This record gives sequence, C-alpha cells and structure tokens, in this order.
Amino acid sequence: MQQKIIILDFGSQTTQLIGRRLRDLDTFCEILPYNKFPHDDESVIGVILSGSPYSVYDPEAFKTDLSKIRGKYPILGICYGAQFMAYTYGGSVEPADTREYGRANLQWIEKGNALLRDIDEHSQVWMSHGDTITALPDGFRCIASTDKVRFAAYQAQDEPLWGVQFHPEAFHSLQGTQLLRNFAVDICGSRQDWSPASFVDSTVAQLKEQLGDDRVILGLSGGVDSSVAAVLLNRAIGHRLTCIFVDHGLLRKNEFENVMRDYECLGLNVIGVNAREQFFSQLAGVKQPEEKRKIIGKGFIDVFESEAKKITDARWLAQGTIYPDRIESLNITGKVIKSHHNVGGLPEKMNLRLCEPLQWLFKDEVRRVGRQLGMPDHLINRHPFPGPGLAVRILGDITPEKVSILQEADHIFISNLQEWKAEDGRSLYDHVWQAGVILLPVQSVGVMGDERTYEQAVALRAVTSTDAMSADWAHLPYEFLAKVSNEIINKVKGVNRVTYDISSKPPATIEWE
Repeated sequence: MQQKIIILDFGSQTTQLIGRRLRDLDTFCEILPYNKFPHDDESVIGVILSGSPYSVYDPEAFKTDLSKIRGKYPILGICYGAQFMAYTYGGSVEPADTREYGRANLQWIEKGNALLRDIDEHSQVWMSHGDTITALPDGFRCIASTDKVRFAAYQAQDEPLWGVQFHPEAFHSLQGTQLLRNFAVDICGSRQDWSPASFVDSTVAQLKEQLGDDRVILGLSGGVDSSVAAVLLNRAIGHRLTCIFVDHGLLRKNEFENVMRDYECLGLNVIGVNAREQFFSQLAGVKQPEEKRKIIGKGFIDVFESEAKKITDARWLAQGTIYPDRIESLNITGKVIKSHHNVGGLPEKMNLRLCEPLQWLFKDEVRRVGRQLGMPDHLINRHPFPGPGLAVRILGDITPEKVSILQEADHIFISNLQEWKAEDGRSLYDHVWQAGVILLPVQSVGVMGDERTYEQAVALRAVTSTDAMSADWAHLPYEFLAKVSNEIINKVKGVNRVTYDISSKPPATIEWE
C-alpha cells in the first residue's frame, strides 16, 4: 500500500511548496481541502495543516474538526495551522504588534525534540504572519523561540502533535527540509518509497481498477502533460484508449503534423481533428482572456463529445491536468487567477466522466515519469505550452492573419533557442523552462528601407522555473536577443519592433493572458 501524508489546505499560497518538499523526500502526499480529510483511507501516516490568509478568530476563517484526527496520526501545524490548533485547544492567538514577514533566527530550541533533531539552535527560518500565539493550551509546551516570537514552535505533551509559527517549506528556512524530514520520516514512518517507478506501478494499477473494461477518450494537446498521461493510460488499458488531437488553428508552426508523427511512434491510437474554422469562428471579435479560455475549453469538449458519439462505449474523458493547473484555476479561497482549458469551461452536464492520472504531479515530476515510461527526450523536454495555444499570446481579438504572424515569429525564437549553445554545451532551449512570443495590440512607427512603417510589436518571453508556481525571467545573451530581433523583423511581414519581457512570477504570470 502506498503511504501518504495528507496536507489539509487552509488556503495558503505556499501549501503546494509543502507538497514539493515532501516529494523531494520521496514521500507521497495529497493536498486536500481543509474539511475533506479521508477518514477511511488506511494509507495515511500523518497530517500537516497549512497556512491561511485568514486569522483564526475571523468569523470567515476556515476551521475543521480535528477530533477524529488527533491521537490517530502525527500532526504538524504550520503558521495558521499551528495557530488554529493552539486556539482550538484553549490557547490564545492575537494580532502581533507588527506583522512579521521575512527572515528570523531561532534563539532557543528544545534539544532532543523529535521534530527539531539536527536543527541548529540559531537556524534561520521564514516568518509570514500578522497574528501570534500569546498563550499555549494546557498540556502544551514551547520547544522553540525567536527574539520576537516566544512560541515559534510547540508540542502537545506526550503526543505527536506539533505546531511551528514559521514556514519550513519556504526556501529561506534553511533547515526547513530537515524539519519536514524529521516529521515525515522519523515521526510518521515514511518508507521514502515514492518514485517515478512506484508512481507508474501504482497509477497503472489504480487506472486498471478505476476504468475496468471501459473505453477512454484522451484529449491530447501535444504537450508533455497530455502525452505522458496518454502513454500511462496506454500501458494500463491499451487499445481501449482513443486519443483525440484537436488542431484548433492556434498551435505552433507545423506542430500538428510533427506531433501526430510522434504519437504514431509511441503506438498510440490517435484521431487528428481539423477544427480550425470552428474555433476561429467562435473566437471572432472576442478580446477578454477569460472568455477566450472558456470558449476554447468548451470547444474542446464539443469536439470530444462529437467524436465520442462514434465510439459508442466511451465512458471516460482523460486529461493531462497537473497540480499547478488546479492551483491557478481555483484556490480554496474561491478566487480565480485564470482558467485552464482542461479545468475551466467544462459543462456541468457531461456524458463522459473525468480521469486525471497526473493531477497531483508537478511539471518536473511529470517529466521524470515520462522518462520512466521510456518516452523520447524531445517529447519529455518540450517546453510547456498553454492549452488555449496562441490565443492567450495574442492580446486582443484573434484572426487567422494574426495567428500566422505570431507562428512565424515564434518559430524563429524557438528555433534559435534550440540552436544556440550555452557555455556548458547545452542549448539555450534546455536552460529555459518556457518560452514564446506575444503579439501585442499596438503598432509602432518604424523605418524599413526607405519607407516609413506602422506595424505590429511583439514581446519575447522566456522564463526559468522548476514547477511553474514561481518563475524568473531568463537572462538570455544580448547577442542572442539581437539575432532573434533582427531575424523576426527581417523575415516576418507585419512586425517592426521586438521587446523582451523581464517580469518574474509573481507578480506577473508566465503567460500574458
């Protein structure tokens, strides 16, 4: 049985980082809403309570009944999670004199405490809170302090229940991974047996049980996520998987033909659908990003259902949804950041049930699984590409002419990234997490030859990242940017200005829409 630690999400923006740190410790975890604990799941070995944007005394604060969890599993509360437990069991939580945000140093720790094993007494930690615990419940004791936070960490007497006011999942908590290791491995007893190989074995077994003899339709996008999902499903159910690759007219240059060849080599049963006219017609005159995404999402479902009618025993729609898609689409506070075509725009009433075998994986984990499945590097190492395609890289309305301009400019940028070698001999493409060109809704004055021009401007976007939850702009060589700029302006009719986007995520997102 696959062990797991449950992370109850109270709405913190760093909840997914807790999961990443546990995965780095080869420990499987699931992130669930704060009030959805799986009480009948016998594979659970421990529980972590996340942070939250709320105060525990706020009437709208997220709260859950811990009575069936406490005493059955080891529990670790982080920030709000620590405050929630202290408050629930009779302690006091009050607004701090000043909001503490940033680095702090432990001034004292209880030596020999299981949670703090191998943690230095003056270790740097990361604080992010406006409230502080001012009194612990009866039967609880302080196990760590900073100069400003008396109860930086605590434990319930003689039971495996801890709370920490700081964020061990944050990069700036220098020994945070050690603390999480102490909890997951030493306290919860993790066998540290989660790996791409174990994921493939367990997921294939789960898919066989979940899907039985049913036939499944998978919507392919040409990207890493859906491709890995397809190969994984193909291993589980073989010929009962039918893949549909929709050409909505918003793919990269020649991408439809190239990807279809790749899928044939993987032995997948793929139906290619040319739906360009349908999507262009539906998107005509639409400028708002969310509306574009909804239209494209619904368009995909319409195509799938149309094809499903030809496969009379199809019961499931599979998707390559990964964890960052789910986080960005709708976090637990209910605030939409942006919709993704595979999690937004789905009609409430569908004839197909959803199957999402990668829904808890981060992008780098998906690539590791792809390698475990024996997929070729050129598919696994492909940059992420948005499901709505170039629709969210054309600011404003969509026309075939704009798509053609953007496809040519994008082809030049990506081709040069693949050909340009960095100092370590690898291509710039391999050093970049994601790259593309954005067609801006502005025209600018230029001079080409002896003529004055008034044509389109484009922005190059290239970022580095590990999981897409945060990203920094890629520091590409000036010589490279000059070459790409000159080539785009000289070869792409309709473009006379090239800019480079140097925004990081946050506060910006990777895509412009």
